[in-house]
Parts: sequence; structure tokens; C-alpha cells
Amino acid sequence: MGCYFSTSKKSKIPGYEDPTVLASETPCEYPSSLSVTVSEVEALYELYMKLSNSIIEDGLIHKEEFQLALFRNRNKRNLFADRIFDLFDVKRNGVIEFGEFVRSLGVFHPNAPLEDKIAFAFRLYDLRQTGYIEREELKEMVLALLNESDLVLSDDMIESIVDKMLIQKMMERSIKMSGKHLSLSIHL
Repeated sequence: MGCYFSTSKKSKIPGYEDPTVLASETPCEYPSSLSVTVSEVEALYELYMKLSNSIIEDGLIHKEEFQLALFRNRNKRNLFADRIFDLFDVKRNGVIEFGEFVRSLGVFHPNAPLEDKIAFAFRLYDLRQTGYIEREELKEMVLALLNESDLVLSDDMIESIVDKMLIQKMMERSIKMSGKHLSLSIHL
């Protein structure tokens, strides 16, 4: 009997990476500790294997499997979920490999640097990947999030929500927010 990860079977899974290496590569605010521990990576591996084999048994998470995990329905489309999938799919090959899964989830760890969390949120809302969050992109995300609830709001109310979400000095519709401005505003 050996370590859970000691079998050669695991290394045959596409995109498999050693948990010790993954844990050591995860950034952390506190140099004396890791953001993600080896045991957390091992737990993520178990979750990953359940997700990656829920529809297609190939050890990779496909978008349909990701949707199924989030909504219990693989056919439900959601802009927010699509954006998260796209951000997790670092290699842009249409699937999430184990290493991508662990590194991407690392941003949600309590010890992950605030700057990494801000950068992730910025990339999530920068739908067109221009380096700016435009008002219309913000509105699209608000509409996608509202679509998941039973809340029905008028167009005026939605516009008001978007306006209030924008930073005070950037409230004009033609102004764009850059990641740097967003970061500075959050730190104020």
C-alpha cells in the first residue's frame, strides 16, 4: 500500500501533475506557507476525477461537465459559467486539465494574494479581453447573474445597478475601467 498519488495510473491522466509540484507553484501572500497544501491538491484531485468523468470518461473537464457540476444540467448556458470555464482553460484547448483546475481554483484560497483575486475578477468581467471593463460588459454580466435568480427588474433598474457598480469618477457611459484603476479603487 502506498500514497494515494503513488500509482502510475494517475500519471496517465491527461494534464496530470504531481500534487507536491502544484502545491509549491501556487502563489501565497505569506512566504512561510503555501496557498494550497498537498492534501488540498489531493482532495481537489478526487473532485476533479468525479467532474472529468461525469459525461466523457477521459480525465478532462469538458464545458458540458463543468455546466453539469454547476447547474445539474449540462445544457444550461450561462455567461458567468462560460467565462469561468474559459479562464480555467488556460491552454485554450476546450478542456480543463488537472493542473489548470488546481492553479485556477488557487485564486479562491483564503491565503491567495488579493492582487491575484482582483486580477481574476477583472479578467472575468473583461469579456472582450481588451484590458478594460466597458460599461456594456459590466451590464452583460449583471444580466447573466440576474438571469440565474427569480428577480425581475426593469431596464431602468438594471441601468441604475450598473451605474452604481461603476467607480464614481468613471460614471460616464463612454469611460472605461482598466485593471489598474479597479485595483486602486478597491484599495482606497
